[in-house]
Amino acid sequence: MPPRLLFVDDEPSIRLTLSAILERNGFQVTVAATVAEALALISAQQYDILISDLNIGLPSDGFTVVSAMRRTQPEAITIILTGYPAFESALRAIREQVDDFVTKPADLPELVANLRQRLERREQRTAIVIKRLRQIILENKQDIIEDWLRMVEVIPEMRLVPLTRDERINHMPEVLDELLRSRISEQDIMSDRALQAARKHGVKRREQRYTIPMVLEEGRVLHFIISDYMRRNLLQVDVSFLIPDLNEVSDRIHRLVQEAVKAYLQMDLEPKAA
Repeated sequence: MPPRLLFVDDEPSIRLTLSAILERNGFQVTVAATVAEALALISAQQYDILISDLNIGLPSDGFTVVSAMRRTQPEAITIILTGYPAFESALRAIREQVDDFVTKPADLPELVANLRQRLERREQRTAIVIKRLRQIILENKQDIIEDWLRMVEVIPEMRLVPLTRDERINHMPEVLDELLRSRISEQDIMSDRALQAARKHGVKRREQRYTIPMVLEEGRVLHFIISDYMRRNLLQVDVSFLIPDLNEVSDRIHRLVQEAVKAYLQMDLEPKAA
């Protein structure tokens, strides 16, 4: 049976030309013009190879198709087509999700040879374990804290406050622990321990002469780092819960930062010692 290949591109002329060439070279080709068509085909049929344009209607939509293929058919070979050589470095950065990339206009004999070579040496990939976003954050907690620290330490305003590494991290591990200890499904419930950790953080930052904008910026950086870990582990994320989980984590970070700011401001209302 010829290798089954799914080719995804929103340009009709390229779909027609490239698919015909691939079929003449022994591939059984199915074409899709949109991300929705590609996802429907991936859910309904098995493929040996995916070739997808990088931009299918919207920039970088091809990675949505690649992620779906790798998640449901991890043994399939995945190739990205790009008409922008400047994207080469970005593509290399995420090659853990993509087997290879080809710059348009493709060298067709080279592409065919590449596909055949990959089919010959293809190894069965281990099935990907799907996880909720919360589990991925827990598993990467220490790395998230370290990435957060590196990011806040280069912010000019933060650098003006001379703190040790431990002082800079402050209650961040405790806040993160409590943020994730509360169950994602309990939308309106946050533990007293989580709120207390946030209050301690706000008081400590006031004592360390942080400004309120700096406290808010810490929360923004934490949200950015968590979102980046979600992106880097997209193949493992349970996409059926991705949006509600990400919204819930974002909401909890916002609420904890609010609690920290309240505690920070409360210090102005406390009576001064005689």
